[in-house]
Amino acid sequence: MATVTTEFVNPPQNVAFCHASTIAYSHGHLVAAWLAGSKEAANDVGVWVARLDGSQWSAPVRVADGLSPDGKAMTVINPILFSPKRGPLMLFYRRGKLPDDWHPLRMTSLDGGATWSKPDTLRPNISGPAKDKPVELTNGIVIAGSSTEYGGWKIHFERSKDGGNTWDVVYPPVGPRPVQAIQPAILDHGQGKLQALVRTKSGFVFSTKSRDWGKTWSVLAPLDIPNSNSGLDAVTLNDGRDLIVTNPLPYVEGRWDRHKLSVFISADRRTYRNVLDLENEANQEFSYPAVIQSPDGMVHITYTWKKVHIKHVVLDPKRIH
Repeated sequence: MATVTTEFVNPPQNVAFCHASTIAYSHGHLVAAWLAGSKEAANDVGVWVARLDGSQWSAPVRVADGLSPDGKAMTVINPILFSPKRGPLMLFYRRGKLPDDWHPLRMTSLDGGATWSKPDTLRPNISGPAKDKPVELTNGIVIAGSSTEYGGWKIHFERSKDGGNTWDVVYPPVGPRPVQAIQPAILDHGQGKLQALVRTKSGFVFSTKSRDWGKTWSVLAPLDIPNSNSGLDAVTLNDGRDLIVTNPLPYVEGRWDRHKLSVFISADRRTYRNVLDLENEANQEFSYPAVIQSPDGMVHITYTWKKVHIKHVVLDPKRIH
């Protein structure tokens, strides 16, 4: 079995809703963040953080909320942790009620997530990462997968040449049939070759590729991985294979079927094998995975477990054949 350990990041919190986790490795340990509050999109939803010191997760700490500078209570959306090679750990999230009024914010931590700066607003026309971690390439360029959800779902990419402090926007071309797509997960295939996998309403995961360090991208095309309109994440492993975590279920308009969460592997970037079901329980939700590979080679996955916990699974990729 590829599974090394499984555990809950957060103990039973005094909240009814828990979702949208993210994970990073910083200062020699893992850091996780997620949303928690009374219900999704409620004004009391905040961003919580815990750190894995040794073998135990620290008690969750609320580090951000939806309070605007004028004191108005709003909700928060999709925290994303990013640990650059140089510089502080970053936490991106959005504040606001409706997709056309989301305000992207960024906080930083110099001590691996123990303490955080006050939030800074990203400059106009920058959305920040939509759900999944930015990727730092070998030439130092950072690519974030971004998207907007007003006036139709659209993806774009944001590139940074200064470690994630300032960004430029890149739009992929729209094909003859526009695809409703959001939340790109970026795979780094080396030497400037990138692939982004996206959530869609078209029944499958779609993909776009770049050969020039993310300056230009191809038209979106479907992969042979079902997608039920649910978030996914992916990582290119040290051994060159791509590992994807997703809900491989058919899309049914008006329904949210996320009862099965699975791990796929690709060795050739064309064919994808389901190698492990993390969860499979009818009428439950296991969703919004985040995945990284830590310096020791282990794969760390966090995800929403029935909307009440964040689950952490450790896999040994050498045991995945």
